[in-house]
Parts: sequence; C-alpha cells; structure tokens
Amino acid sequence: MPTSMSKPQSRTTGRKPLIYAAGVVVAAALFGYVSYRATAPDAPATGSSSVVAGVTADPDEGVYPELEKLARRDAGDKLALGRADAPVVLIEYADFKCGYCGKFARDTEPALVKKYVDAGTLRIEWRNFPIFGADSEAAARASWAAGQQNRFWEFHRAAYAEGAKEKGFGKDRLKALARQAGVPDLDRFARDAEGAAAAAAVSEDQEQGYGIGATSTPSFLVNGRPIAGAQPAETFTRAIEQAADRAKNLGNAGPDTKDSAGPGGEGREGSPGGAGDSGHSASPDRSASPEGSASPEGSASPEGSEK
Repeated sequence: MPTSMSKPQSRTTGRKPLIYAAGVVVAAALFGYVSYRATAPDAPATGSSSVVAGVTADPDEGVYPELEKLARRDAGDKLALGRADAPVVLIEYADFKCGYCGKFARDTEPALVKKYVDAGTLRIEWRNFPIFGADSEAAARASWAAGQQNRFWEFHRAAYAEGAKEKGFGKDRLKALARQAGVPDLDRFARDAEGAAAAAAVSEDQEQGYGIGATSTPSFLVNGRPIAGAQPAETFTRAIEQAADRAKNLGNAGPDTKDSAGPGGEGREGSPGGAGDSGHSASPDRSASPEGSASPEGSASPEGSEK
C-alpha cells in the first residue's frame, strides 16, 4: 500500500470523453480507471518515494484494441521516432513544463530508443498535451514548428534539458531553444509557431488526450496498454517486450508502409530524452491523479509527485 504521505488531488478535464467503439468502450473509463488504478504502484517497504507500476505477466491483460488504434503510423509524422511498421507503438502525452516528463525524457527514453527504436521494434509517437497554461501552449506550438524543419526531437531534447523549464518558454526563450536545436530558418520557425496550423495540430493532440481520459502528464499507451506517469525503465521494458511478443503471436507487425523508416529512421541522432517518477495533471475539475504524477499550480499532487 502507498505510504501515509498526503495525497492531494490533481485537476481533471471537464471535456467529454470520446467513444472509440460505440456501445463498447468509453475511453475515459479505460484510461482514467484502468490505468490509474491497475498500474498505481505500491511504495517500497523502505518508505522510499520512488514508485514502480506493475505490468501483469499476461500480455493481453490491460490491453485495449480501441486505444491501440490511436497509433497513427504515419511515415510522414515529424513528431514520431522509429519505423512506421514497428510492431510496438508507444504514444506519449506530455507537456514541456512537466518536470516528470523531463525526467522521463532524460533518464529512460534514450535507453528505449537505443534498445528498441534502433532495432525496429518500437515506434514513439509524441502527442502535445499542454496543461499548464500559456507557456505550455507556446512550447507545444514551438515544438511542432521545429518539427516542420525536421528538428522536433532536437527541440524536445533542448526543452527537456536539466533546468530548461525553469527558464520559462517566452518567445525569446523558444527562439533560443530552436537555435540550440539547429532549426535552420528561425524566421519561418517563429511564423509557424504562431500560425493556425500549429494551433490546430496541438489542439488535435490535446483533444485526443482529453478524449481518452488522461488527466496527468506524462501518460502513455503501449500498443493500447495504458501506463500512467514516468514509471521506472523496467515498467516500459516489460510492457514493450510483452507487446512485441503479442504482436508476433498475432502476426500483427503493423500496416504496410512504403516509407517504413519514417522521420525517426535516422536512429538516435535527434532522439528524445528519458524516465523515473511521474507527471503533471490537467484541467479545471478535480480527481485523483496517478501515483508519482504531478499537477498544475493550484491543485495538489499525489505521493512522489511534483507541484
């Protein structure tokens, strides 16, 4: 059982959940209840604040086909890394102001890229899920704009560097991050970041996250298996390997794609950062957020989380 530390609540969205299979699955119930309850980690007996989410030994348990279908597998997706036909797709819903997202980006993701993306087993698809107001929105649009010049993952790495979020995401700062990421045309970057296309792309990602009932960042889907928070590396490793085995047994290696390498085919150069604790939570109303996740200002966060 979790320790006796205070467990304040985090904010949740007032948006209505999407129904991906009429009369069958309400996505918010899946992500909001199944993920955040079934994968809520127990605190170690030592009383440490580090947490580990359990992934059942049954590769089919906790996997929802309706959520698995959210993988876009678009070879032209500039915010994705890895082969479009990889047997496993990890979808990440994250915010650049989220400290736990940064921890995942620095501590866990690079190892997943090296072990699974480079081997063709895993594809990572990013979803901008800004939940901390104007700065979050601006950073999300800027990341999309960097992606239009094939520098999303470099921007991602710069924005999630240690201490980066503390400097804020004002216009000058975002331009400096783009320069650091090697975005070649900074004038175009500035126009794209302020344009309607960026706003629409971010809104689409955000609504998808709200639609499946995600209330905190980072939140993940691994071939339709929800994982809440930046859990330890072994949680992701086990989920990815189980998903790969399941895909192999089902003969499901993803759809045929002409350009299977996709934008992430360049390997670890421009790869994302890495995982450890958990995340931030979204929106106006309140509900409990996953263990180890953090919440926006004005709401409380659970044990092992960041305010």
